[in-house]
Amino acid sequence: MELVQISRDAHVATLTMNRPEALNALNSAALDALESAVVSANADDSVYVIVITGAGRSFVAGADIGEMKDYNAVQGQSFGARGSGAFLAIERGAKPVIAAVNGFALGGGCELAMACDIRIASEKAKFGQPEVGLGITPGFGGTQRLPRLVGLSNAMELMFTGKMIDAAEALRIGLVSAVYPPEELMPKTAELAAAIARQPQIAVRQIKQCVRKGMQADIDTALAFEAGAFGLCFSTEDQYDSMTAFTEKRKIEVFKNR
Repeated sequence: MELVQISRDAHVATLTMNRPEALNALNSAALDALESAVVSANADDSVYVIVITGAGRSFVAGADIGEMKDYNAVQGQSFGARGSGAFLAIERGAKPVIAAVNGFALGGGCELAMACDIRIASEKAKFGQPEVGLGITPGFGGTQRLPRLVGLSNAMELMFTGKMIDAAEALRIGLVSAVYPPEELMPKTAELAAAIARQPQIAVRQIKQCVRKGMQADIDTALAFEAGAFGLCFSTEDQYDSMTAFTEKRKIEVFKNR
């Protein structure tokens, strides 16, 4: 069985975590399959947007406790680094990634969603970082990304208590940007992905890189990244064609992506 199923619709690649019997829990093999699929989609010139979702009633219920329970400290650190590496491939990849959270996104699943650029959720989605109840910390980036997304106080409360929140609360604190009925989640995700795919992709990818780099840098360095990206866009045909069309009061329907 494929641990990550890959499907295509025009310029959108959907990666579906596929261990439904284990609520898509992330073991080493699943992490390898996910990273491989993300790297492959980023290398495919015909893919403009990546969507990640889960099979069955779970997005990803967490890291695989059965695999982790007998680890020693060195093995635990190595497994955490393995998960973080897979998620950095999402964050640092050139192309926008949307998490379509269809169900449980707990522990490593919440961390996977947070590594994506945009998160939208089903009304049935549940989020949390319950690791403290297992005597461990979040290990795939949760202690770093959660405060950046929802603020220090909200993040600390979620991690200190290990409590689970529903999609409405996730929307309230800014963990997701939209919540839909379950049957609308994937159609709405497809609409969003298509809207991004219609834009000039050089600009889209430069925006992602500016934001991702800038979030880790001081303001002066971040603004230098932005200035470089802004300037680079003026070397593209899409910039020239779009601005020329604007001055002539007409609209570009299809971009060249060059």
